Amino acid sequence: MATDKELSDFLASVEKRAFKQAVYAVRKDESALDIVQDAMIKLAEKYGDKPASELPMLFQRILQNTISDFFRREKVRNTWVSLFSSMSVSQEGDDFDILEVYQGDETNEVVESSADKLERTEILSIIEEEIEKLPIRQREAFLMRYWNDMDVAETAEAMNCSVGSVKTHCSRATHALAKALKARGIEL
Repeated sequence: MATDKELSDFLASVEKRAFKQAVYAVRKDESALDIVQDAMIKLAEKYGDKPASELPMLFQRILQNTISDFFRREKVRNTWVSLFSSMSVSQEGDDFDILEVYQGDETNEVVESSADKLERTEILSIIEEEIEKLPIRQREAFLMRYWNDMDVAETAEAMNCSVGSVKTHCSRATHALAKALKARGIEL
């Protein structure tokens, strides 16, 4: 059984990644925030009594279902507009900074020049743009596997598909990203 503190600590640790994952999926900051909040509330209300080790998997599944519910509601509300054309990326007011995820350890004494910071910022922005262009299932698999550091079986369970499908989606996503980044002059 997870204690209230363990549940609270878990939710605090996944908040930013879950928000970014939802933003990549729905492309609306406000909707993504609602989705993450709904997923967190559902986890706390329905699964707060589960062991702490089960919380990451449960939360990912709840988050994916909440994102799917959002798409179903959007489709009903906007029957005359296609789902994907109604989504737009809002760069204004974006409180989440991807650089926070990739910042080095604060105790690290390495000093980064302004030019290096600018280059890193530009590269991360380009990577983020290319991730947004991936088809939704590839983007989901890629983010779960490489952003949330989930293994293939966990990702398959969260996406409600086979392990082979996850591997295929991840492979296609990494190849598409590598090709797109190379075309933009970035080789990782």
